[in-house]
Amino acid sequence: MAYVNTTRTGTTLIADRLNAVLASLKSAVAQRRVYARTARELSGLTDRDLSDLGIHRSMISEIAREAAYGK
Repeated sequence: MAYVNTTRTGTTLIADRLNAVLASLKSAVAQRRVYARTARELSGLTDRDLSDLGIHRSMISEIAREAAYGK
């Protein structure tokens, strides 16, 4: 009977975990940038401009959250 045994070294496992953490962190930073940019741009509009878009000023954070993180 034949069998295959593969062994991973601890450094590879740690490297994989570190890469996953870094990828997650990069994604979170990118999402936060989208949120901040959207909120900043909408906040810079006048009340009339927002009204033309059908947006009330109180909706800005919700719209920015949806733009960055989805519904």
